[in-house]
Amino acid sequence: MNRPDRASAKWRKSSYSGGNEGQCLEVADNIPGIVPVRDSKNPTGPALAFTPAAWVAFTAALR
Repeated sequence: MNRPDRASAKWRKSSYSGGNEGQCLEVADNIPGIVPVRDSKNPTGPALAFTPAAWVAFTAALR
C-alpha cells in the first residue's frame, strides 16, 4: 500500500471529535485508492493508510 502524500492530503477531524481536548483522529479523503488516518496531536507523525473498503468496515465496526 502506498504511503499518503502529505503534501496533497486535505485532513479533517471527525464530526465526533468535538470537546475531546485535541484528542482526535484526522482523515484525508481526497487521495484516490487510500484513506489515510493520523493523530491530530501529532500531525507530522505516522499515518495509517486504509483501503476504502477496509475503512468502511473499520468505521462500521466502531458503530
